[in-house]
Amino acid sequence: MRLPSSVLVSVSLFTAETTAALYLSSTYRSAGDQIWQCFTLLFTLVPSVLVQLTLIFIHRDLSRDRPLVLLLHILQLGPIIRCLDAFCIYGSAGKVEEPYVTITRKKQIPRDGQTEEVEQEVGQAEGKLVTHRAAFARTSVIQAFLGSAPQLTLQLYICVLQKGVSIGRGTLMVISLLSIVYGALRCNILAIKIRYDDYEVSVRPLAYLCVFLWRGFEIATRVTVLVLFSSVLKVWVLPVVSVNFVLFFLRPWVLFWSSRSPFPENIEKTLTRVGTTIVLCMLTFLYAGINVFCWSAVQLRLDDPDLIDKGQAWRRVAVYYSLRFVENTGLTLMWQLFSSSPAQGFWECCGSLCVLRGTLPQPGSIMTKPPGKDNGDDPPCVTKGDIGQSLCGVV
Repeated sequence: MRLPSSVLVSVSLFTAETTAALYLSSTYRSAGDQIWQCFTLLFTLVPSVLVQLTLIFIHRDLSRDRPLVLLLHILQLGPIIRCLDAFCIYGSAGKVEEPYVTITRKKQIPRDGQTEEVEQEVGQAEGKLVTHRAAFARTSVIQAFLGSAPQLTLQLYICVLQKGVSIGRGTLMVISLLSIVYGALRCNILAIKIRYDDYEVSVRPLAYLCVFLWRGFEIATRVTVLVLFSSVLKVWVLPVVSVNFVLFFLRPWVLFWSSRSPFPENIEKTLTRVGTTIVLCMLTFLYAGINVFCWSAVQLRLDDPDLIDKGQAWRRVAVYYSLRFVENTGLTLMWQLFSSSPAQGFWECCGSLCVLRGTLPQPGSIMTKPPGKDNGDDPPCVTKGDIGQSLCGVV
């Protein structure tokens, strides 16, 4: 039985980001920045509520008499109690004989052209741990793209406006970036397991590292482009993000209506048609939120019984990244066009990230000589901001 480490990672990121966001919102309140405080709390509480509802839905707590668990979920402490429950199950496993086991059959990945089936006995405790891992894998994705991604964009935008990074804001941005990358990593692992559902798949640490680096650079680039674009065209960033979101939200529904398939009824037996519609809308909402920031790796397909397209999607991957490259390039060019100057925008961006702050003078600053000295034969004083602007003019 494997240690539920993925559960611990999910809960740690959730707790750390929530704590950092609450602390940062308190500093905004002390400074009188009520708008930033409201948005920071919004991007913290909304995904937290969605995480609680997801855990209740997956564990089916509404149909069971567990008032204490429901109370803890109302207090936004559901992930913590679920993590403790998972480790209690792991610690007590093997001490009591299982009353019954489930036999599962998985194929090994073919080597030398031969495929063997392996039978495994899954006890009740291990089955509960599987449920916990699946639940937290989904909540990590919700937390990443409905909370951490907007939070990171907001805080980086505030850094660009204020031309500085505080300790609290920098800590929250680092945690948010880690949460987004981890959520994208869970999407990739889910896509691999769906593709090879009949096989026993184990992902090596090097593969995790490669996917982590790929997703990290992809998300960091996307967020940086959106922030730079919004710094010069504040009015237009909302239509750009909204068009992206609406297109990805409507795409699964358009494909579903064009296929003329019957309405999916096999999501949950206890759900009515209205409840099923709400669940499908939430799935497409999450699907759109993922694709706004990065490639989702898993394609939502409402006309499929499993709601997931299990086929290879190399053409869709190529189309997605081609369109994303064109969009990011266009937004970057518009930022350079509407900013005061590319050199000044570059120095301000570097200053906002505390890379050159305190070591170089601000762009456009003028160096003055001490009083009492004439301007006889002294050479003119040139700042590095002036050098950057003159080089930009030459280019």
